[in-house]
Amino acid sequence: MRLRIIHTTTFSYDVPVSEAYMEMRLSPLDAGGQRCEKQRLSTDPAGEVMGYTDRFGNRVRHFDTLAPHDRLVVSALSEVVTPEGYFEPERELSALDAFDYLQPTPQTPVTDAVRSLAAPCRVHGDALATALALMSAVNDALAYAQGITNVRTTAAEALERGRGVCQDFSHVMIAACRSLGLPARYVSGYVFEPKRSAAVASHAWIDVFTDSQGWVSLDPTHHSPQTEHYVRVAVGRDYDDVPPTRGVYKGAGHETMSVDVHVEQV
Repeated sequence: MRLRIIHTTTFSYDVPVSEAYMEMRLSPLDAGGQRCEKQRLSTDPAGEVMGYTDRFGNRVRHFDTLAPHDRLVVSALSEVVTPEGYFEPERELSALDAFDYLQPTPQTPVTDAVRSLAAPCRVHGDALATALALMSAVNDALAYAQGITNVRTTAAEALERGRGVCQDFSHVMIAACRSLGLPARYVSGYVFEPKRSAAVASHAWIDVFTDSQGWVSLDPTHHSPQTEHYVRVAVGRDYDDVPPTRGVYKGAGHETMSVDVHVEQV
């Protein structure tokens, strides 16, 4: 499937600020059968956009602007060809990847509640069956609800509340996987939902590493494996490794942010 994504982020300030520096993870990955065939990123105020590849293989773009401004707009347009399903037949993790994707993080702590959720899902000798059981358990344990959590909410807090958004579903499942010794990583991107016309929002799901199939990509929010409707943008240990935008600025202005995402089939 060929999809076009337009992701626009607007930062507004009540008084002008200066010396703004911004990092962006808005470039779809070339991985697992997915191909990013077009990517254009622009900023207003205009500035030179540079890039690098981070520790997890994500394409990071960054820029700075020294001119005073009370509004900053970052626009990313991408065209991506997606596979029917995610396929990355890596059969062995490096020592660093195994460490990173097995260790709890501040957003994915392994608590007693997480262990209690995960323990009945273990299928001895079958990591894939265990991962699928965990996806079902997390989907049952949480109800989708906006406005209850935020980007700082931990897996333990979301599980206690029993509600959250895709980020929370993903963090809970990652913590549950790691509690059973399954390496797991956070995936950020988009999901195209034709029943909602062309409108869509950013999305999050997870990858679980299995000895039999390598990385398997699962969405606990929708209780589904990754399909051709998904666009992968970045991976990491948790949300903190993959925020779409992250930056700092100099000035006393109060910042507000609005995001508009549009995905359509082309």
